[in-house]
Amino acid sequence: MKLLGNIIWLLFGGIFIATEYVVSSLALMVTIVGIPFALQTLKLAVLALWPFGSIVRPSAGNPGCLSTIMNVIWFFIGGIWIALTHFAFGILFAITIIGLPFAMQHFKLAGLALTPFGREIISK
Repeated sequence: MKLLGNIIWLLFGGIFIATEYVVSSLALMVTIVGIPFALQTLKLAVLALWPFGSIVRPSAGNPGCLSTIMNVIWFFIGGIWIALTHFAFGILFAITIIGLPFAMQHFKLAGLALTPFGREIISK
């Protein structure tokens, strides 16, 4: 079932979302300061490409205060806007019963977009 969900996700916008994340990651990699943020947008791209069957959880161990500082910077630079976009798409998909699984994936992406540092993606 998750294979079918991922294929439908890719056909109806997942590939475009992942492409946007990869392009923004490449733009962030132009500067040395943006490389840590680019790695996190690549994490978002991987999840946006194949979200069904993946779980987002806190990283093993103690992420430390650097992770918190980077999440605060990320929140104000772009995380809030990405999360709001995913939240809006989630609300639109949640209007119909057929769209509920896709709404849940957008809500999962919104949570990761808010605080990507100190989190990891696990495949079931």
